[in-house]
Amino acid sequence: MRQPLPFVIFVRQPLPFVIVVAALSWASLGTAALSQDMVLGAGSTFAYPVLAKWAETYEAVTGVKIDYQAVGSGVGIRQIKSRTVDFGASDAPLRPDELAVAGLMQFPIVFGGVAPVVNLEGIGPGQLRLTGSVLADIYLGRITKWNAEAISELNPGLPLPNQAIIPIHRADASGTTFVLADYLARVSPKWRDEIGVNIAVAFPTGIGGKGNDGVAGFTARTKGAIGYVEHAYAIRSNLAYVSLKNRDGEFVAPSRQAFQSAVANANWAAAPALHASLVQQAGKQTWPITGATFALIYKQQQRRLTAIEMLRFFDWSYRTGAKLADELQYVPMPKDVVEMIESAWAEVTDAQGQPAWMDPTTAKH
Repeated sequence: MRQPLPFVIFVRQPLPFVIVVAALSWASLGTAALSQDMVLGAGSTFAYPVLAKWAETYEAVTGVKIDYQAVGSGVGIRQIKSRTVDFGASDAPLRPDELAVAGLMQFPIVFGGVAPVVNLEGIGPGQLRLTGSVLADIYLGRITKWNAEAISELNPGLPLPNQAIIPIHRADASGTTFVLADYLARVSPKWRDEIGVNIAVAFPTGIGGKGNDGVAGFTARTKGAIGYVEHAYAIRSNLAYVSLKNRDGEFVAPSRQAFQSAVANANWAAAPALHASLVQQAGKQTWPITGATFALIYKQQQRRLTAIEMLRFFDWSYRTGAKLADELQYVPMPKDVVEMIESAWAEVTDAQGQPAWMDPTTAKH
């Protein structure tokens, strides 16, 4: 029997009539008959803003509760492996062998960007320019002042203070850290050799915060700070994000269009376990620290009705929920990738071996 999870949050707000009309036909598919049990999810704080909005809207139009807890990717992985939730969410994909041993499958649900953010008086969003190697040296503790030569050379005319840099990083196991560390390892041999890539790494300097909210909060309150958060948190917290030099040598700011460029340039057809790396992709408009949030579910489901409702929710999020993702500066799933994902759902069965997913062409959205 699954233990109840703490901090259950349900948000109900009036929804625009147009959204309700768009999804009314979905509610007529017999969803209400399946709503005896809520769907439980836990993990990534990276994707929490859009998952929370999806859950709120989906409940309003179907009556089905999707209870998602933003506890970090590491906790989400542990909870799905212990079967205390119906799905885990992680920005750090699992290896194919790890998925096979656990009996899990993974698939991306949304894309976004990790944005370095700073608290420097007089410097606004996109004004400060950094390269990947300089960002790595800051987090390695090799560059310690904001007016250091390596930063000043990239920012002629920008009033950089003679002020100590206070790096802020994640204190918990984090997919956001994984995406950042993956990027830094590709642009800095020293980072690759000394720190590496994982959901938790040994930062040699700085202050740790829990969750994207924690890092955003510490950065907002600390003069001279630099942190890294999912882009939606930077906007919500009014933090000044930096511009980064990408693989094509262009300085770009984080934006939905810049994340979309990374998604478009990824090789999804050759991606193992539906994981195509979006870090340091080509393209003049591409944001170099783009990542995906992956859902983790069991191939053999213990509760058939919950499994059906969970997959219907993800299908709804790909289709009706795409507009909501756009509004929150995330990139929704491309149509061809959705088709690949939903084809893979054919492997999801109940305890008797019966499929838990029906062809989406039979549903009207």
